[in-house]
Amino acid sequence: MSRWRGNPWAILLTLSLGFFMTLLDLTIVNIAIPSMIDKLDASLDQVLWVSNAYILVLAVLLITAGRLGDLWGKKNLFIAGVALFTLSSLVCGLAQDPTQLIAARAVQGLGAALLMPQTMSILIAVFPPERRGTALGIWGAVAGVSTIAGPTLGGLLVTHLDWRWIFFVNLPIGAIVLAMAVPILPGHTGGVRHRFDVLGVLLASAGLFCLTFALTEGQKYEWNATIWGLIAAGVVLLVVFAVQQRTRQDSEPLVPFSLLKDRNFTILSLVGAAVSIGMVGMIFPLTIYMQSVLGFSALKAGLVLAPISIMSMFLAPVAGRLSDRIGGKYILMAGLALYGIGMLWLAAIAQVGSDWPTFIAPLTVAGIGVGGVFAPMATEATRNVPPRLAGAASGVNNTVRQVGSVLGTAAVGAILQNQLSSSLRDEATNRASTLPENVRPGFVDGFANAAKGGLEVGAGQTGAKEQLPPGIPPAVANRVHELASQVFSHGFVHAMKPTMALPIAVMFLSAAACLTLKGRKAGAPGDVKAAEPERVTT
Repeated sequence: MSRWRGNPWAILLTLSLGFFMTLLDLTIVNIAIPSMIDKLDASLDQVLWVSNAYILVLAVLLITAGRLGDLWGKKNLFIAGVALFTLSSLVCGLAQDPTQLIAARAVQGLGAALLMPQTMSILIAVFPPERRGTALGIWGAVAGVSTIAGPTLGGLLVTHLDWRWIFFVNLPIGAIVLAMAVPILPGHTGGVRHRFDVLGVLLASAGLFCLTFALTEGQKYEWNATIWGLIAAGVVLLVVFAVQQRTRQDSEPLVPFSLLKDRNFTILSLVGAAVSIGMVGMIFPLTIYMQSVLGFSALKAGLVLAPISIMSMFLAPVAGRLSDRIGGKYILMAGLALYGIGMLWLAAIAQVGSDWPTFIAPLTVAGIGVGGVFAPMATEATRNVPPRLAGAASGVNNTVRQVGSVLGTAAVGAILQNQLSSSLRDEATNRASTLPENVRPGFVDGFANAAKGGLEVGAGQTGAKEQLPPGIPPAVANRVHELASQVFSHGFVHAMKPTMALPIAVMFLSAAACLTLKGRKAGAPGDVKAAEPERVTT
């Protein structure tokens, strides 16, 4: 395999496999949520932290990892990240309770943070500007396919094996990536020593943690003063971080503001965050709905969502090539709009009794949209980035996108919990009239207090523990459980629709934001002035 050392396309394949593995874990967990809730005896807010622990560590450390790659070598950091990610995946699969799983996911996020920024920066270094668009288009296509393929692959694993296999599947992939990376990736050139902004890392980490914790736990603590204080503290810390970065522009800041002078890079980094909110935030309520309300198995739910993966897999490379030839502005706009239309369509038709054929058309439209998003977004964002800023650009771009994942998952989770709390209470109150009078208060209270104890949305769950008086006749108990199932099913659908409004609106706003992008002049493959590719040892 050493004969492929330094070959740009072999490098692209190696990096894409590692990148695929880390992004797959952003969404593959969602399909296993009901199974994990049941088998680990976890609440919804705990399972949210299974996702957020990974994304939070990933988002916070991406910029720092990009700088470490400049100092210690991008190849070295990539290999270290893959090794740590693979080992922590094993620990995730062996976890015996929610706390162990959350801790292992945080370590997994560290491994992903070490390897992810190296992928884009190495590609910018080894591909000249006239071919960089195609390479980043393929890299972006991998991002789209891996993000959307998670539920389908996860459904197959959860149904036929166990939820633990959504983590064990990373072991062979990680081993293959390591076997390829050592002989194929270019070595480190050394050079100028870089300094690290420790204060900046601490400020950004603390700010993001405060915001994410508050959004994830807000409903559980009834949005009390402490939660709002954490939100305020998070905003203040991030503002201080921005001011602190401004003072360090002459001494290797974490965020070089010169990158932000490129309008397309700035806008598309923010659009990347919005896309994460839209896609990660959408898959989360859909997978719970399909399994807990419609009664689909994890495999069936994953297969129902498969049209998104299939359409994007075939269309993304086409979108990448077109972006390299004619520019990706309008391709990206169309992709974002189509994804939003598909999801809006799905939200409008989702009912308690819906069957899988109902979702094929809207999910196909959404899949066509996804195929036109990631490749042109990556290509246009980095078209004019010089290789000397590749590490910083990769760190900033990926960080902003993963911050979107953090805030999107947390915000959608908070909205869903809030909406469920009120919809379950209302449904329980309306349906309790058919029960004996001495049973009604406990039935309603069980759902009214659901949010305080952590909502239960596992497969077969009813959303709350009904508080029944002792000694009630079996016929009444059966009626209570039957009504409880109806309360949860109808209550969840009523809660899901307004919850999905946030990610849908974000996608349409992102499409509108693309109108402000600078178009590319015909025949200009990129900003050739931006420099020759970085020299790498082979």
